Amino acid sequence: MVTLANGNDRIELRTSPEIKALLSRAAATAGVSLSAFLIASAQERAQQLLAESETLTLSPRDWETFFSVLDNVDQPRPKLKAAADDYLVWRTQQDISGDSV
Repeated sequence: MVTLANGNDRIELRTSPEIKALLSRAAATAGVSLSAFLIASAQERAQQLLAESETLTLSPRDWETFFSVLDNVDQPRPKLKAAADDYLVWRTQQDISGDSV
């Protein structure tokens, strides 16, 4: 989606007369000013370029590998699991005895 806004920022360009004539003809064909044509064209290309660089494309094999890794997240280490279990036992004893934490 191209957004044209009346802003105050300026961009100055220098080009050959041939390129300017080409761009002017294209803008006239599109029925817009040269500035509007340049802004719309540059904005469209910038969005396309950024979308391409910010998108991850995976082959079917890589896609399966990626999801396989996500599905097989590491389980807690034994000492970590033991500590969590000890905490649950301690917390239950605190709740039964009415001690505040």
